[in-house]
Amino acid sequence: MSHPSTFSPGPAVARIRSFAFIGIDAIPVTVEVQITSGLPAFLIVGLADKAVGESRERVRAALAAIGLALPPKRILVNLTPADLPKEGAHLDLPIAIALLVAMGVIPHETAYAYAALGELSLDGQVNRVTGVLAAALGAVESELGLICPASQSREARWANTSLDILAPQDLMALISHFRGEQILCAVPDNAPPDRPQLPDMADIRGMIRGRRALEIAAAGAHSLLLCGAPGAGKSMLASRLPSILPDLTSAQVLETTRIHSVSGHLETTGLVIRPPFREPHHSASLPALVGGGSQARPGEVSLAHNGVLFLDELPEFSRQCIESLRQPIETGSITIARATRHITYPARFQLVAAMNPCRCGYLGDAERSCRKAPRCGEDYTAKISGPMLDRIDIRLDVQPVSPIDISRGPAGEPSDVIRARVTAARDRQIRRQNSPNAQADTRQFALSQGARDLAEQASERLKLSGRGMTRLMRVAMTIADLEGVDEIARPHMAEALGLRQK
Repeated sequence: MSHPSTFSPGPAVARIRSFAFIGIDAIPVTVEVQITSGLPAFLIVGLADKAVGESRERVRAALAAIGLALPPKRILVNLTPADLPKEGAHLDLPIAIALLVAMGVIPHETAYAYAALGELSLDGQVNRVTGVLAAALGAVESELGLICPASQSREARWANTSLDILAPQDLMALISHFRGEQILCAVPDNAPPDRPQLPDMADIRGMIRGRRALEIAAAGAHSLLLCGAPGAGKSMLASRLPSILPDLTSAQVLETTRIHSVSGHLETTGLVIRPPFREPHHSASLPALVGGGSQARPGEVSLAHNGVLFLDELPEFSRQCIESLRQPIETGSITIARATRHITYPARFQLVAAMNPCRCGYLGDAERSCRKAPRCGEDYTAKISGPMLDRIDIRLDVQPVSPIDISRGPAGEPSDVIRARVTAARDRQIRRQNSPNAQADTRQFALSQGARDLAEQASERLKLSGRGMTRLMRVAMTIADLEGVDEIARPHMAEALGLRQK
């Protein structure tokens, strides 16, 4: 590469578009570079965090690696809007490009047609960053092309098949492309992602009530609590729930993938086409579960958006973590409050929890329960408050299956067969109220007189709250949808009551 002095001077102020990320939204940011006479300096202004401020040294080293030196002048980088916080190393590449335009190394006419993001290595390589899909959607909205790391070109292509994408391996390849010396290869359209291999319901022998409860929960997106002795099959049931859930819709695929992209959890396979299944350990902190930290990243409740959040050993989670789930269960979103801003992430998940009846796990078994029974069970479950328990639609006692049934019993229905019924029931719900029953307004449901009478009697006897009554009717409607009928009958309400009592 020739010395910069051989190039014609660039414009007085060089500009290129990039993005800052607030939640899952990509906010346009303009990177401006001005080179003026004065004492040599390299300044970055515009409410940049430490990672952005360190771009000075990465950009300087990357340019030196390809034979370019910064001019001994005053270099000012301005990130607008100036009152918007800028976080992350993804601004390395747009700063370098705007600087190259200001130095006259690359023509400004072509660079202005793109938005850019990427982190630079000291040798000029363009490294992976978070939020490429959100940035690509922002570029489409702004009618710009996108410059991104080569390893994430497939992720950017999911935004739009007509988006003009440049995906260089290093800074030198990008310069050569803009100067017409070596054109970068076009990014091809993505092939449809493969369906992941999931544990199958056919592996479960016996457990008739557990399989039925799982099917109802899947059909209506209902929350589910499984309680039983160690080894009864609670985790086995929960791990097979994703295999019977319907595929995500196009809108859900894009929204879910954006969350995973911004959080840095996006798989190399690209789009998230199946409902995600998240199972955080019970030692997870509150920011890990609901989101937060210094950069207010999404937590497990948002990574489980449009999917399943499985909490194994529920009472082992801290009380603060358990109670923090009450808001997203009701609203489908979580708001992270900071001194300077509030960030809201989607969090419409299906909660599935498993627990032992007590700490030793054998409450009610005269031969194996501990000496503290039944007090140990009361102490163990005390972390789960009444309001939290009231928000769980289905509560099931899981009874252990005998060894004979496990070894000699017939295999259960495969997941494909059950998923067909679940999908048909979910389609009925979407046509009726444009949402699963777990989120529906019960005034849209039709009840027979027998079902209404039974619900009122149960409400009086069990002292159900208004929320509990609503959730009872939602489960009953899902049972009716699985049978393909439009009205809740007395048997549907009776089964729903059996799945709520605990």
